[in-house]
Amino acid sequence: MSAEPSIPSVWAREAARRDPQGLSRDRIVAAARRLLDDEGLDALSMRSLGKRLDAGATSLYRHVANKDELIELVVDEVYAEVEVPDPAGRDEWRDGVTAAARSLRAMVLRHPWVAGVLGQVGLAYLGPNLSRASERMLGLLTAAGFEPGEADLAINTVMAYVIGTVTSETAWLSLVARSGKTEQELIEGLQEVREHLTQTPAAREHNDAARYRDDSFTFGLEVVLDGLDTRLRRKA
Repeated sequence: MSAEPSIPSVWAREAARRDPQGLSRDRIVAAARRLLDDEGLDALSMRSLGKRLDAGATSLYRHVANKDELIELVVDEVYAEVEVPDPAGRDEWRDGVTAAARSLRAMVLRHPWVAGVLGQVGLAYLGPNLSRASERMLGLLTAAGFEPGEADLAINTVMAYVIGTVTSETAWLSLVARSGKTEQELIEGLQEVREHLTQTPAAREHNDAARYRDDSFTFGLEVVLDGLDTRLRRKA
């Protein structure tokens, strides 16, 4: 009898083989991803997923122990979409980190449900795609001149900014979707209720709501990177 894995994680176990119903871990994860993209996190259950796969919920447990493990698997699946450039050295590190941060934000905007689970996905960081993205980010920052320990903390700082910002952004876009209006229509309606908002520079300069969100994200990211750059220069 094989020993139990030292870490009780889906990543520490081999995937079960395809069963007579044609179920496999990959097929279950793909179906869960489609369900989450179509209907959101609240709609996901082993029963609802079983219906999509034309299988009983109990059949799924042969491949995935519970809903938490399933979410870990799907989160890692969508992390395959995050692109992190190769390390380019001390002078180009900001461009690389900026590209990676923007790619992560774009991924979450494509899959808004991700924002609701990133803080509660247990051991998802063990997944191959998330590990790959983290290792490549670490490579960017160590090439910039950070010691490995500081590079890890710098990654956490950048990730905290991106995830915090895009979580607020997806919440806003969810409100827009529920309103039945376009984003610009909703903003204009809010401005009519609070007329003083039209006097702010942001309101005067941005007539494109999506562009304003993008500019706001870029500004905040640049502030974070300015702080990291200052720390690097101080060390040098």
